Amino acid sequence: MKIGYARVSTQSQDNKLQNDELKKNGCERIFREKASGGRWDRPQLHKMLEQLREGDVVIVWKLDRLSRSLKDLLTILERIETAGAHFYSLTENIDTGSAAGRMMMQIVGSFAEFEREMFRERTLAGLASAKKQGRVGGRRPKLTTQQQKEVTRWVQSGEKSAADVARLFQVHPSTICRLMAKQGLVKVADA
Repeated sequence: MKIGYARVSTQSQDNKLQNDELKKNGCERIFREKASGGRWDRPQLHKMLEQLREGDVVIVWKLDRLSRSLKDLLTILERIETAGAHFYSLTENIDTGSAAGRMMMQIVGSFAEFEREMFRERTLAGLASAKKQGRVGGRRPKLTTQQQKEVTRWVQSGEKSAADVARLFQVHPSTICRLMAKQGLVKVADA
């Protein structure tokens, strides 16, 4: 039996292109997933792997739809092989039913992992450059600088409790505790 596996990374993405290609190539059953390829906890992937029988062929539209990690990719391919099934990638034209296909699979997997690592390095370099220029990533502070000063003054003077200030500014009490800890006014364990 030809079994398809279609995966997209986010809920907002659509895997229609993958589904169409898998159907066109004779997949009788298609397992669809909306999860990151870097995650191992993908229920549809595991369901597919558990149902494999000898002679089945697992087909994906593109290699990175199965996994983005070479280690995980090789683990998945080993499970496919252990079940007596084969793997076929439409885009890269890789068929593990042959020795050449198995070798090509490992080479392509290595390049995919290399590409992912290069992307990661470029991202980290960009973040470091932005930090040097004074730009900081992440979530914006819940409180403005002026609000932080008021919170600190009120809590430090005892005029208002941290819980009262949190309700006043409509933030979680832990936000106030972290602010106070950041300024060294309270121990982190107390926060």
